Amino acid sequence: MLECVVNISEGRDPGRVAALTAAAGGDLLDVHSDPYHHRSVLTVVGETAPRAVATVAVELLDLREHDGAHPRLGVVDVVPFVALEGSSSADALAARDAFATWLAAEHQVPCFLYGPERSLPEVRRHAFRDLAPDRGPATPHPSAGAASVGARPALVAFNVWLSAPDLDLARRVAAAVRGTSLRALGLAVGSRVQVSMNLIDPTAIGPAQAYDAVDRAASAAGASVAGAELVGLLPNAVLTAVDPARWSSLDLSPDRTIEARLAARPR
Repeated sequence: MLECVVNISEGRDPGRVAALTAAAGGDLLDVHSDPYHHRSVLTVVGETAPRAVATVAVELLDLREHDGAHPRLGVVDVVPFVALEGSSSADALAARDAFATWLAAEHQVPCFLYGPERSLPEVRRHAFRDLAPDRGPATPHPSAGAASVGARPALVAFNVWLSAPDLDLARRVAAAVRGTSLRALGLAVGSRVQVSMNLIDPTAIGPAQAYDAVDRAASAAGASVAGAELVGLLPNAVLTAVDPARWSSLDLSPDRTIEARLAARPR
């Protein structure tokens, strides 16, 4: 089985978010929307739901009307495939390539591939500069932009809020905690700031370690953290590695694991 975490550049219009989630049908495991990031993260299974969600996104959304704290290349912004139990990394790569080929042919949206070839940050830095799309037109779609389509292991998207609304501080903290197992950005989110992180190897650096790293870096600058936010789901093994006494403060719970949502799917 494959998981796909579809990042769509729409987080404010409830009607549009409802249309996107409806397109995923029974393959939807989770949806997380943020109006300040102006982004929705849909966790689905299989290869059918990502295409259905992408079709609705291209039909409904226009990147020219978009603003938000999160960086983006397109309305169907990031589409990573993740091998779950019973599938392999080769299956995820095949699904990635098939999706990118389909999106380029069906909707004329250029696609950049990431995974073994390059990382997602590399795509963001080089797309349409010194990196041409791997599939589709050489220039962005007028309203849909472009898509980054990947194959990767399971990661955890995790945000930590700072108490002081200081964007420069958030950026300094992000730089201090950033590493090979943790990607981080300091973002202004409404009237607050956060360190927005992807825990690339959550068995090495999980939510508790990431939170503590941000807390130490903020404390060194005379600031403090004001809370945490899990975006989407996390593997059960990552949850159980955290002291249960910390789950609530880290925005974690047993029902927000991939395994729990798979078990709860309608048969």
